[in-house]
Amino acid sequence: MGFNCGIVGLPNVGKSTLFNALTQTALAEAANYPFCTIEPNTGRVAVPDMRLFALAELASSKTILPTHLEFVDIAGLVSGASKGEGLGNQFLANIREVDAIAHVLRCFNDSEIAHVDGNVDPIRDATTVETELMLADIDSLERRMTALLKKSRGGDKEAKSDLVLMEKLFAHLSEGQTARSTTGLTGEESRRLPRLQLLTAKPVLYVCNVSECDASTGNTYCKLIADKAVSEGAAYVIVSAAIESEIAQLDEADKIGFLCELGLEEPGLARLIRAGYSLLDLVTFFTAGPKEARAWTVAAGASAPEAAGVIHTDFQRGFIRAETISYHDYITFKGETGAKEAGKLRIEGSDYKVVDGDVFNFRFNV
Repeated sequence: MGFNCGIVGLPNVGKSTLFNALTQTALAEAANYPFCTIEPNTGRVAVPDMRLFALAELASSKTILPTHLEFVDIAGLVSGASKGEGLGNQFLANIREVDAIAHVLRCFNDSEIAHVDGNVDPIRDATTVETELMLADIDSLERRMTALLKKSRGGDKEAKSDLVLMEKLFAHLSEGQTARSTTGLTGEESRRLPRLQLLTAKPVLYVCNVSECDASTGNTYCKLIADKAVSEGAAYVIVSAAIESEIAQLDEADKIGFLCELGLEEPGLARLIRAGYSLLDLVTFFTAGPKEARAWTVAAGASAPEAAGVIHTDFQRGFIRAETISYHDYITFKGETGAKEAGKLRIEGSDYKVVDGDVFNFRFNV
């Protein structure tokens, strides 16, 4: 699994259309009215990575297994969701479970598609969703701080530490700022922050949903979102849900021609995944042999044993060493044998940090 990404946004911004296109399924109903997505829909998509096919060819692999990205299409949110308006309670519960938020923003004008607030304004829409998430976080912290106060007065050291962290976050949120932008946290507090499951602590990827004519260049709405993303340290990507929906119906040969006509080099899915991987600081490593070539995902900075554990917990528990070849060397020297003969196969121990593109053969004993 690559990562779990929740697709959120106001009603009628193109969330379900994008979800259907990305997952190439019809699990989510796309309709021109609010709340057409009643239950969260989940779809897994293969992460496109041409390196995997090149490795498979050299290794004569019978099977090719890419890593996957999971999308969760979550019911549309409206103002007042933090107090249970619309499908707010369900929205907030579902979003707590994802690793990152893909916030779809309507960046196109179409008189035939109603907007819940009457006109197109992606900055306003982003603020609406963000405000509801902050209000929900404030409410959550208030309730937990009350309980922790009693424990801390009783001498519970962990409760005291958690209370200090929550007070910092509460003050920041009360000023209209997200939890992820909180400054002044200690290293230990930063490590404990994810445990609180605050909605505004999750990384955000803004998805500018544009019309077909703006897919290659974006528009003024996109520029506004780009500036917002940069100021927040967030990510953004320009995608046309309409184009992605059409691409999903085409075979590979027709996809290339269709994209060329539109001035695009690749589908929006590829751009969205790259932006998401960068946002979450993820890297890909590979295993390749006659049986299969496979891609795996780990967090940047993961150790060799941790990477082995992604394949199987026994690999991590009994880790001995990692026989490692960089992707570049594997391709340059025509496979594992050529890389070995050229002295490019390295023996790495438990302190080795995975580099994107590493081709591993793990040795273990349990």
